[in-house]
Amino acid sequence: MRSKKKQFGNVDPEAEGADSGGRAAASGRGRKILKVILLIALILVAIAAALVLWLSATEFKPAARETLHVSGTSEASVRQGESLRYMTWNVGYGALGDNASFFMDGGDDVKTASEKRVRANLKGISEQIASEKPDFVFLQEVDTDSSRSYGIDEASEISGSFPGAQNSAFAYNFKVKFIPYPIPPIGRVNSGIVTLSNREIASADRYRLPCPFKWPVRLGNLKRCITVSRTPVTDSDGRKTGRELVSVNLHLEAYDSGAGKIAQTRRFRKIIQREADKGNYVIAGGDFNQTFSGTDSSMYPERKGTWHCGRLDEASFSSDWSFRMDNSNPTCRSLDRAYKGADHKKFQYYMIDGFIVSSNVKVRNIETRNLGFKCTDHEPVVMDVELE
Repeated sequence: MRSKKKQFGNVDPEAEGADSGGRAAASGRGRKILKVILLIALILVAIAAALVLWLSATEFKPAARETLHVSGTSEASVRQGESLRYMTWNVGYGALGDNASFFMDGGDDVKTASEKRVRANLKGISEQIASEKPDFVFLQEVDTDSSRSYGIDEASEISGSFPGAQNSAFAYNFKVKFIPYPIPPIGRVNSGIVTLSNREIASADRYRLPCPFKWPVRLGNLKRCITVSRTPVTDSDGRKTGRELVSVNLHLEAYDSGAGKIAQTRRFRKIIQREADKGNYVIAGGDFNQTFSGTDSSMYPERKGTWHCGRLDEASFSSDWSFRMDNSNPTCRSLDRAYKGADHKKFQYYMIDGFIVSSNVKVRNIETRNLGFKCTDHEPVVMDVELE
């Protein structure tokens, strides 16, 4: 009789087979999951690559100088010695009112307003412009067909409120088929700067400014510019003087490291100096995203963690120029949080909107209107001048 062998420590063949089968099945499931993950990753990479290629193919690439279409019916010239009112206002595409914060400034929101609020903001902006009775208006961040402003043609809506006969010129500086970031994405953007006037705009041109961003980052960024609009100047008897009133609308870089603002300011300075050298009257205004070095902005100290604005060095310009900002009220507020309901004493404010005028333009008054940032994150700046 065979003695039974002890099975202590020995492996049961049937159990070993079952365990091996289980490991094989688990391994198979793991490989399938890994394949699905890899497939999803490849699909996402392919979608991202296709998006980049599409955005590259449709990238807005304006020429160094482009002639703009001037619409309107005004044929009125400007006389020497006549008083004129200029107004500049960044209207925040109708969606950056006192309720808004914005992720690029450290806020929470991408979609910053409902369609109802956008239309209410545009109404308030239009009414304010009409009440000022300006001769020339420089507007920045005006959408024509953007996801962020519900496809509203803001340029037409605002210009339609301008009193009397007028001329207008529009130039794109932000034209992207689809911006895929953040979540939810910004989407389609068509936006630019608008010059309105109740005087004749004989011609208008768009001048490209340097873009500080490299591919592919530049695909979703603004392509900054200035517009140069020309109005004939007559003497007191209505005879042409051969000189022009050159109105320059601008919106310089905001979210660069600082080098972009410097390069754009250098280019802009060269263009306006050429006009001054001709003896023309030059008035340049808009959102500089910089404080003029000669402007006292100490009452609006920069708070930690908020957007940093640049500083425009007045000494880099010739003696032909005068720099005008009114610091009695800030021209811009931070979008790191909503303004409505906040402690306004602890809010971040900036001085970045104003005018640069040639020495043959006499500035009688400049004032930043205090509207409580109700319709946009900027306040309008109004300046009264006389051509000497």
